[in-house]
Amino acid sequence: MAKLTLFEKLNQIESRYDEMTNELSSAEAVTDTDRYQKLAKTHSDLGIIVAKYREWKDIKEALDGAKQLYAESPDPEMKQMAHDEQRDLEARLGPVERELQLLLIPKDPNDEKNVIVEIRAGTGGDEASLFAAEIFRMYSRYAESQGWKVEVLESSPSSIGGMKEIVAAIQGKKVYSKLKYESGVHRVQRVPATEQQGRIHTSAATVAVLPEAEDIDIKIEAKDLRIDTFCSSGPGGQSVNTTYSAVRITHIPSGLVVSQQDEKSQIKNRAKAMRVLRARLYEMEQAKQHAALAAERKGQIKTGDRSEKIRTYNFPQNRITDHRINFTLHQLTEAMDGKIGPLVDALVTHFESERLNEKLEEA
Repeated sequence: MAKLTLFEKLNQIESRYDEMTNELSSAEAVTDTDRYQKLAKTHSDLGIIVAKYREWKDIKEALDGAKQLYAESPDPEMKQMAHDEQRDLEARLGPVERELQLLLIPKDPNDEKNVIVEIRAGTGGDEASLFAAEIFRMYSRYAESQGWKVEVLESSPSSIGGMKEIVAAIQGKKVYSKLKYESGVHRVQRVPATEQQGRIHTSAATVAVLPEAEDIDIKIEAKDLRIDTFCSSGPGGQSVNTTYSAVRITHIPSGLVVSQQDEKSQIKNRAKAMRVLRARLYEMEQAKQHAALAAERKGQIKTGDRSEKIRTYNFPQNRITDHRINFTLHQLTEAMDGKIGPLVDALVTHFESERLNEKLEEA
């Protein structure tokens, strides 16, 4: 069977959208809550594509009209007007067509998910722990600007007010779609507060962004878990309470270990630990699938390994650079205050365009 062209697919989507519009107002759909919700969700998703397709058709119709007027009009002034309009419409048509192609790429099934963000101090000692805390603050402020909710699941403060490690859940609309390209090594170059000679030091923190898995994504058997309880401890290892509220969960088949002690309740600590464990197991399963696909794909260059340095925060030059896409912002102060929208959007645009090119090559 011959493959459908881009616009044959779009015509089919538009027809299906119109059918679903009628279905949503039918008595059968209204009385069946589950069906109505699924129908409304699909109708909403298709509506974005259909709106862009109709915009493309309007531009195309106007462009054809301008071309015809230019070809048939005997009036030089009208010809010039038609020529100018044709040029403007052609400039608009290309980007809209590109957006349509992007909209037709199958979405990452995780894009709608909430995330678990794990930030750990890397090389650099105390300075690295301070940087890790600042990275967390950056994401927290960005989340606030997006209307997302941030919940700390696990934290390990350093002795000077930084963070050796912090694990947080971020919940909201399309969180993973925005933050999925943040995983990797983040490097900072600056003069630490403790530096007497004014020398620039280089430190690092690692960031991992995991889609938060639901029960239906990952099935964890009780027999595969070993759960230990112990007393919570603070910086330096001193005990901070005398009850066995802290929880350590070991997933025996994978060897993954998750500890949680931030809550005073053992039940709450166990629930938080399970959320983190589920997210890590889900990521492991995805990594296996991605590795299998990568092995089949010729010319694979990028490994996606988190050990690769992805970004540098240079304080003396007020510069933040993402090395994967050669994107630089000379607004580091604002970025550290959560204003990373331009950087996040540039990453999404770049990698989604790469996905589009891969799909077009496969077609």
